[in-house]
Amino acid sequence: MSMPSSSLLETAGPYVVEDCGDVLKVLSDGTIVRSSPPAAPVTDDGRVEWKEAIYDAGHGTGLRMYRPRRRHVTDTGEEEEKLPVIVYFHGGGFCVGSCSWPKTDAICLRLAAELPAVVLSFDYRLAPEHRLPAAHEDAATALFWLRDQLITSDNPWLAESADPRRVFISGMSAGGSLAHHMAVRFGTAGLEPGTNIVGYILLLPGLLSAEPTQSELDTPDNAFLTQEMFDQFFRLGMPVGATRDHPLVNPFAPDSPSLEPVRVGRMLVVAAELDFFRDRNVEYAERMKAMGKDVELVVFAGQDHGFFGRDPASDADAELVRVIRRFVWRNGNGNQ
Repeated sequence: MSMPSSSLLETAGPYVVEDCGDVLKVLSDGTIVRSSPPAAPVTDDGRVEWKEAIYDAGHGTGLRMYRPRRRHVTDTGEEEEKLPVIVYFHGGGFCVGSCSWPKTDAICLRLAAELPAVVLSFDYRLAPEHRLPAAHEDAATALFWLRDQLITSDNPWLAESADPRRVFISGMSAGGSLAHHMAVRFGTAGLEPGTNIVGYILLLPGLLSAEPTQSELDTPDNAFLTQEMFDQFFRLGMPVGATRDHPLVNPFAPDSPSLEPVRVGRMLVVAAELDFFRDRNVEYAERMKAMGKDVELVVFAGQDHGFFGRDPASDADAELVRVIRRFVWRNGNGNQ
């Protein structure tokens, strides 16, 4: 005797309703299944030392801190006592990623060694367990934690290496969107007294609007980030019912806070020619310039979304590190 289809479903157990590959699956009963990405080679040649810390015990969110083992020697032959600080927020559509993932680790090791700089790679709560604005709240908490660490000297590891007068806020993809929102909230003065934000570095930031751009329409199905993948992350990460004109993702939506009255220092916006977000990134930089902001836009020809860190030996990775280095050390010391 055959079993009714409804009974079959009841006995089959939970099934996958959202499949984001090996790193994230959402089951029909609401269970979230996460796993680490496949191991990838990380170039750690001993030039950088690192350690981990917790910045928000209540949420269990932590970070990795990186610093060069050797002092930086300036063009004049003098040793730099303290180095610029790069705050880095990883990408992953607000749904996946971590400071401990091999790609994130490789990026931060390289930036610390080659800029050189003290690099702080912060985790934040992920969706769908914690939909936006949880990540934005965590990013702000991370910056307040950093300010407290720098002005109290309670963290000797940071205090002896990090220059509180030269802090840059950066991020990749979703992390680049976080960097924008931190610019809106903090500008250059939001961590004073004692800590000075010099500028912001937005790497392929995930910015949107209701009207699709040509780069979105042209994105092929075999791209690193496709329309289908984006829609899935958007569905899982945003508040229920949110549209692409939500202020959390569209910096120029009617209800979005404007950067026009905010002093944000210097901004570096990096875009990729073949990226889903390319047109939005270019538009963002142009509109920031129209507001009178000090913005540098660099578009990497022939590159796709998230190219930085995928092939550390590539010319594109080497050039991006040089671009960031020039930006951070502009005017010789990172100060305006």
